[in-house]
Amino acid sequence: MSPSSLHYFPVALPFLLLLAGLLAATVVIVAVKVLRFTSSSLGVGPWTMFALLLASLLGSYVNIPIAKLPEREISTVAEVTYFGVRYAVPVVRDWPATLVAINVGGAVIPILFSVYLLAKTRLYGPSFVAILVVATACHLVARPVPGLGIAVPVVVPPLVTAVIALLLSRRHSAALAYIGGSLGTLIGADLLNLARVQGLGAPIVSIGGAGTFDGIFVTGLLAVLYASVATHGVEPAKTENG
Repeated sequence: MSPSSLHYFPVALPFLLLLAGLLAATVVIVAVKVLRFTSSSLGVGPWTMFALLLASLLGSYVNIPIAKLPEREISTVAEVTYFGVRYAVPVVRDWPATLVAINVGGAVIPILFSVYLLAKTRLYGPSFVAILVVATACHLVARPVPGLGIAVPVVVPPLVTAVIALLLSRRHSAALAYIGGSLGTLIGADLLNLARVQGLGAPIVSIGGAGTFDGIFVTGLLAVLYASVATHGVEPAKTENG
């Protein structure tokens, strides 16, 4: 498999432009108090938050291979008609190997930033609950899609994340939204379904890539924003810029 086949954007052009448009809209409101509250809730500056989201979008193009699921033989049943009588006969098919990769923008960056937020906020208990709830919700709605891998409806991660983050902590809801939404989606949709990807006919299954990247990215962009808007007037944590 050539290196170029490993790197591709996990969503098609129309939706990729929509995600880019959402990011551009975020840039427009960088100076607005809502985004300042959002970034301060995460303990980073507004432009650092923007750079993180931009890196996630651009990083979604890069997949790092980590494992390869071997080819296997699958027995199916076919029918053969002879003199008007149908006979069932076993047929053995070779199922191609599947390359398992990890997506930079949809997995590596969210994991690293989530670890940073955990270390900074020390919200270990609430974060565990948020991750558990989001992972459970994503696992329930995740579906194997032949040729693609595991897919999750894009609206599920951000909506579940925003609700659980606000219930757990109003002041720290933005950080909990990012941690719970990112790690919960990765665990519930991707990691808990790795055993199901072999046999879907997907040449590459990307953790945090196609099928789940849109949910993770929108979670980072919108769920945190939802939480921050809902907590307007609640004093957030200080930013890295004071």
